[in-house]
Amino acid sequence: MARLARLIEAALGVSAAALLFAMMLLTFVDVVGRYLFNQSVVGAFEITEIMMALLIFAGLPLVVRREEHVTVDLVDRFFAPRAKRAYRVALELASGVLMLGLAHLMWRKAGRSASYGDTTTVLLIKYAPFVYAIVAFLVMAGVIHFYNALARQSPRE
Repeated sequence: MARLARLIEAALGVSAAALLFAMMLLTFVDVVGRYLFNQSVVGAFEITEIMMALLIFAGLPLVVRREEHVTVDLVDRFFAPRAKRAYRVALELASGVLMLGLAHLMWRKAGRSASYGDTTTVLLIKYAPFVYAIVAFLVMAGVIHFYNALARQSPRE
């Protein structure tokens, strides 16, 4: 199980890095084309928009697994060590439920998008496959929250 988790984590990391590099390359080519040749890349904004959404949601399971998200520890110092663990478990469980709830809403959105045949304006790229990918990333993040709730200690500790 740990090997599969490491494999998935590596695949997500490589995917996120590739998306970021592709966005950088597309922006570079678009800017150079615009200023040197007076010709920008057709649909660059749409492609960047899709890649940005995928990048954010592909990174979400990685951030959740490593607990590298932004946290504000306002009440932690007032809890005894046992209460801190219970508080962390409750937060992880609530976060997992919220992630799966968002995944459910996005699944419904993806279904509507697919049934309507929603596409981007210029390149006519279908939105539904990307929304389904976002659903998969949200489900992964939710499952990881549940896993973190069951772990003896936080990955940060």
